[in-house]
Amino acid sequence: MSEKATLTVGGASYELDVTSGTEDERCIDIQSLRAKSGYITMDPGFGSTGACFSDITYVDGERGILRYRGYPIEQIAERASFVETCSLIIYGELPDAETLNRFRRALAEHAPLHTSLYHYFSGFPESSPPMAILSAMLNLVSCFHPGVLEVHSEGHGFDRTAALLLSKVRTIAAWSYRMSVGKPFNQPNPHLTYCANFLHMMFSEPFQEYIPSPAVERALALFLILHADHEQNCSTSTVRTVASSRANLFSSVASGVCALWGPLHGGANAAVIEMLEEIMASGRKIDYYINRAKDKSNDYKLMGFGHRVYKNFDPRASILKKRVYEVLAELHKSDPLLDIALELEEKTLKDEYFISRKLYPNVDFYSGILLRAIGIPPEMYTVMFAIGRMPGWIANWRELHDQNLRITRPRQVYTGRQERSFVPLEER
Repeated sequence: MSEKATLTVGGASYELDVTSGTEDERCIDIQSLRAKSGYITMDPGFGSTGACFSDITYVDGERGILRYRGYPIEQIAERASFVETCSLIIYGELPDAETLNRFRRALAEHAPLHTSLYHYFSGFPESSPPMAILSAMLNLVSCFHPGVLEVHSEGHGFDRTAALLLSKVRTIAAWSYRMSVGKPFNQPNPHLTYCANFLHMMFSEPFQEYIPSPAVERALALFLILHADHEQNCSTSTVRTVASSRANLFSSVASGVCALWGPLHGGANAAVIEMLEEIMASGRKIDYYINRAKDKSNDYKLMGFGHRVYKNFDPRASILKKRVYEVLAELHKSDPLLDIALELEEKTLKDEYFISRKLYPNVDFYSGILLRAIGIPPEMYTVMFAIGRMPGWIANWRELHDQNLRITRPRQVYTGRQERSFVPLEER
């Protein structure tokens, strides 16, 4: 006999089904609540509301767990390439050698952009935010591949569209950067790996090929892997909402880019670097900024601490912290911002204010330092996030279509004026 929950309101009681996920996440199914009772639930921000059943990513914020398709992020980060991770997230299983090679060939094939797209980049002002360019160009690229507008979630059409999108997003990103600094575009090199090809398009100069060190290539792959999916965050939920109208894959992920652009979502790692640079430039001790953050009368916040979901250590932060050390050591670099970050982390982890509020360093705290070591400029940080999150957006688009869910249409509680009569202009 299935478990039931009973809601008593307005003098009547209503039975609601209780369901569980594979990790024993429990939910009360309220899909029939309004039809039965006339009531709706109110949950601004959807912190206690489940919008879907999903097989893709599992997050346990209390225990600091993140798994892609059942695989712990620690194992994925250590053993998988980004392309393997994309295949796993989108299709549900780790690819065998033949499948992986076929996927890699598709990514290489689809990397170039149509020559007619070149002049569209020059139409943007050099000061254009890269995320604005990325969102606009994703929609524009789809116009040059009309077949992608009618693709379904299964079959060769979907496989081609997913590979096309994953491949072209890095070309668009690299070229938006090249345009912003007034440098010529670099054509993708089909003989390079996914990450090496992106770095080539970013940093190669005429007659001077950029060849990344293995440390840099591994660091970029790790960054992308750790951002590949993260359950129903703001941008992923946006992709699913747009997809629920049966919008095509390109327009759906373009909406995800716009959601990610917001400083409360994708811009946090750049904000961490800005904070660390401010601390370094001021010459003040770390305690000054910690005390500012603790002062209730001050709206100052330490960026990169705390998480909407994680009430324990963000497992991605621990992985990134280790790789930052390795990259700087292999490149024979030092970074004063890392020293400041380490001191800030050490002191906050001993401070009762942060401990009691479970404000631990999150993935953004170290990702900016890692990108900085690679040579990625801060204005590109959110774009890098978008490249990494692309497989998660694609997988969620596909899953929603497979489940054939209804169009997203939240309810509201109206708080405006009650009915009133229109007053003609001459009488106002």
